[in-house]
Amino acid sequence: MKILVVAPHPDDEVLGCGGTIAKYAQKGDQVYLCIVTKAYTPEWSKKFIEGRTHEITKANKILGVKKTFFLDFPTVKLDTISQKELNRAISNVIEQVHPDIAFIPHSGDLNRDHRLVFESSLVALRPLEHAVKKILTYETVSETEWGEPLGTFSPNYFVDISETFDKKTDAMKAYKSELRVFPHPRSLHNIKALAKVRAGACGVTMAEAFHLIRGVWQ
Repeated sequence: MKILVVAPHPDDEVLGCGGTIAKYAQKGDQVYLCIVTKAYTPEWSKKFIEGRTHEITKANKILGVKKTFFLDFPTVKLDTISQKELNRAISNVIEQVHPDIAFIPHSGDLNRDHRLVFESSLVALRPLEHAVKKILTYETVSETEWGEPLGTFSPNYFVDISETFDKKTDAMKAYKSELRVFPHPRSLHNIKALAKVRAGACGVTMAEAFHLIRGVWQ
């Protein structure tokens, strides 16, 4: 089985579905990652950008990602890119991977990059030449819970990550530039707390929650 995770920024994939990625990889499924944006100078230093590349590589290795596609659009500037261009870029990745399942960001996230990636991902995932079996949106702490109330994340699909939660936290530790201290949402403490809350909704020890946009049982 082929899995594609579309992440607006590096670390979104870990926060949203790191445990799920590791679970698929352990089963022998092929997990692909598409990182849509990247940091750039002079807003970020060359040292930061080089460090970020190392973080991505380390996190991918921990989770078991088979291949990462980098679209290299400017971070926090996706609104300067035409939707057609973003649609095409994500479509190209989908055409190469032909995923069975796709994970994309939530439509109501605070960060506009996330919302634009959600929209373009849905366009790219239309059931035309290749129809994916499932499309799910994931929650990104510090983005999803701070978004517009009318766009509240409503999970209806859960993944038991009791056996892979440690890989999720190890991968997040690899993103040293993004990890924060409690009570920030991106602290290890709160990441664990959310996993326990989601677990309580489905009767397991640790879980990640998703919203199923479309599913096809074949």
